[in-house]
Amino acid sequence: MSDAPVLLVTGGSRGIGAAVSRLAARQGWRVAVNYASNKVAADAVIEAITADGGEAIAVKGDVGNAADIALMFETVDHHFGRLDGLVNNAGIIDMAQRVDEMSGDRIERTMRVNVTGSILCAAEAVRRMSSKHGAKGGAIVNISSMAAIIGSPFQYVDYAASKAAIDTFTIGLAREVAAEGVRVNAIRPGIIDTDIHASGGLPDRARDMAPSIPMQRSGTAEEVADAVLYLLSPAASYVTGAVLNVSGGR
Repeated sequence: MSDAPVLLVTGGSRGIGAAVSRLAARQGWRVAVNYASNKVAADAVIEAITADGGEAIAVKGDVGNAADIALMFETVDHHFGRLDGLVNNAGIIDMAQRVDEMSGDRIERTMRVNVTGSILCAAEAVRRMSSKHGAKGGAIVNISSMAAIIGSPFQYVDYAASKAAIDTFTIGLAREVAAEGVRVNAIRPGIIDTDIHASGGLPDRARDMAPSIPMQRSGTAEEVADAVLYLLSPAASYVTGAVLNVSGGR
């Protein structure tokens, strides 16, 4: 059995998650690529990784469902027998709306996937990585958003609120497990050119927002992945409870 470390990436089939999965495999991680429904996209990531000589599996599961989360981690246990890193990347936005137009169902679903799901995944990871549970440590990277600071008025205030919760959760969990060999950090991406914007009904948002960004361009998923892999790596061995903006100065 390989001694290579094992990383679980939620929402790993597209966008930032796919870029993280591919880069992690190139850097020697064995990767569990989680996806909710798009098996074709997940399989494409797996194929790209294996073509480069890496090792990866696709793991189905909706992080908005507690039973799915438990099964997802059990699948990783069964296949790899260990867990060394978690990237809490899975997240959703809904159509751009004002708060007074949002339904309760929309808000509840956003919080269930973006907040509750991330907390439950982190809890599963801590049980597998913390020295308190007899393990050797590990690292968690939560994907937040600059929306947590900006608030996303007239578009996704519910999403922004969910990511502010992730920032606070990152700091609290980091301090809780710091003495147990588990580091917990977050990345706040800015405007990144992925298909998440289309799911919110604004497919051209990355291009349209570029002039308002200090660097005059949107970012790439690969640029976010570079920052994630730094925080997962031994190079960040004294970094925990940090939230790093990857936003072109936005």
